[in-house]
Amino acid sequence: MDLKGSLNSLKQEGCLYGDTKIDTSVAWQGNLMTHQEDPPAKNLFLQDLSKLEGGMSSDGGFSPRALPLSKDVSQLPTQLHVSQKGHQLEGSVRVWSDYLRVHLHPRSIFMIHQYNNDGESSQLEAFGQGESLLHDPTYLEELEDRLHFYVEECDYLQGFQILCDLNNGFSGVGAKVTELLHDEYSGRGILTWGLTPVIRNVGVSWKDFYRLMNTVLGIVHLSSHSSLFCPLSLNGSLGLKPEAPVTLPYVHYDASLNYHSSAILATALDTLSAPYRLHSSQFSMVQLADAFNSSGRKVVAAGAAVPFPMAYGQSLPDALCSYQLAVPWTPLSSCGEQKDSCCFAQSVVLRGIGKENHIGNLPPGSQPKSALHVCETGEEVLGSYLHARCPGTFSTSYLIQGPCKVLPPYPQFFSALLNKQGFLLDKLPSCSTAVESIPVLTALQSSPALYSALYSLYKELHRVDIRRWASFFSAGIELYDFQEALHELRTLSQCYKTSSELDESEDEVDSN
Repeated sequence: MDLKGSLNSLKQEGCLYGDTKIDTSVAWQGNLMTHQEDPPAKNLFLQDLSKLEGGMSSDGGFSPRALPLSKDVSQLPTQLHVSQKGHQLEGSVRVWSDYLRVHLHPRSIFMIHQYNNDGESSQLEAFGQGESLLHDPTYLEELEDRLHFYVEECDYLQGFQILCDLNNGFSGVGAKVTELLHDEYSGRGILTWGLTPVIRNVGVSWKDFYRLMNTVLGIVHLSSHSSLFCPLSLNGSLGLKPEAPVTLPYVHYDASLNYHSSAILATALDTLSAPYRLHSSQFSMVQLADAFNSSGRKVVAAGAAVPFPMAYGQSLPDALCSYQLAVPWTPLSSCGEQKDSCCFAQSVVLRGIGKENHIGNLPPGSQPKSALHVCETGEEVLGSYLHARCPGTFSTSYLIQGPCKVLPPYPQFFSALLNKQGFLLDKLPSCSTAVESIPVLTALQSSPALYSALYSLYKELHRVDIRRWASFFSAGIELYDFQEALHELRTLSQCYKTSSELDESEDEVDSN
C-alpha cells in the first residue's frame, strides 16, 4: 500500500503480465478534448533491465516473463543477469520503484489516492488518518479481497510479514491491518517490522512531535496484534532529538538517501527472516515468535554486520574470537549500544561463509587457541560462541552457505578493502572492483536494551502537554486513547527491566 506519486515509471496495475492490453477507446460521440502526458523517464538501470528482458513492449513498458522463485536463500539463483557496468543511481532515484528489480503481480499494488507521496499538501501525517482509511468500507473490502486472493493460493500458510512505516500515518494503516489479520487468521504468525528513515536533527518542530506520537502509537498497536514486532532503522534513537545514524565499518553510506539506508535494512531483513523461509528450518514463524515473547516481551531488537568482517581464507573461529568483549553486529533498532551481551532470547543467522572455513584447521599436536577451535562443524562453532557470550540464554543459530548478492541496483558503497565476494583484503588493491556478494551476520534479540529505548519514548511525551497538538487528534485519535497507549508503552518497557529497583528517572516522572 502506498500513496499517489510513489510508482513513478512503474505501472499501477503491476507489470508481471506485460502483454495485458487496456482498452483506451472512447465511446463518447460528442466533442472531445484529449490531454496527453508523457510517462516519467526511466533511469539507466531500468532501461537496461527492459532491454535485457527481451526488449521493449509496444507501449514502451516492460515485456517480462514469469520467473521461478526459491524460498531457499542458500540456493537462490541470480534471476536477472543485469549488466555489471556501474549504475550510479544516487542522483536518479526518488521512490522505491526507481530501483525495483522484481516483477509485481497486478493485484499486489494498492494505491491510496487521497494522499500524496511528496509535496506539502494532502500528506498522510497522523496515525488517526491511516487508521480511518481502513474504516472506509471501500478500502477494507478491497484489502480483504486481495488478501483472500493470495491466501487461497498458499499450499501452507505460515503467516504474514508486515513492513510498515512508523513515523507517519502508515503506522495507523499497519495497526488496522495487523488487527484484521489477528482477528481473521487466528493462530497464524504475524511478524511486523516498523521502519523509520534516517531523521535529520535540525531542531524540534511540530513534525517531530507528530513523528514521535505516530511511533508510540505504532509500537503499542502493532506489538499488541502481532506475534512479534521489531523496529528497524539506522537512527541512533527515535526520540525528539535523535542520535546520529549508526556507522558500519565497511559501508560508506549516505544517511540522507533512502536508496542507501533501505539497501542496508533490506539486507538485514532478508537474512533475519531466513530461518522461517528455509525448507530445512527448525521453526515456523509462530514457533520462533513463541520462543521470544514470553513474559509479554513482544518487541525485539535487530542487529547486523553488513558485511560480516572476515578476511579471505580466515576460519570462522578466528573471526569470532577477534571480537573478545564486543558483539560482532551493529544495532539496527534505534536502541543504542547494548551495555553487555546478555539477553533473554536470540536468533542469529550467518550467511556467506564457505564450508571449508567453518572450523579451524589445527596442525597435529598443537594446542587449540580457544574452545571454538575444537568444534567439529560450523553450527557448533556459532552455537558455542553464543553460549559463551550469553550462558543460560535461549539461542538459535543458523549457518547458510549462500551469500547475500549485491548486484545492481544495489548501491556500491562498500570499502575498497573488500574483494568481489565481500571478504577483507590485507591492503588496498591497485584497482577497485565491484563487490558482487557479501557475508552477513544478523541477530534478533529480546534484549534489556529495549527497556531504556521504550521508556525514553514514554518519558519524552509524558513530560509535555500533548493537548497542544490538537490537529493530530482531530484525525481520529481521542486524547484518552493516546494516554492509554502511553501507559501501555510504559508497561511494555517494564518487561525488559532486569532490576526490581525503581530508577530515579522513574521517580521523577511519577512525581510529575
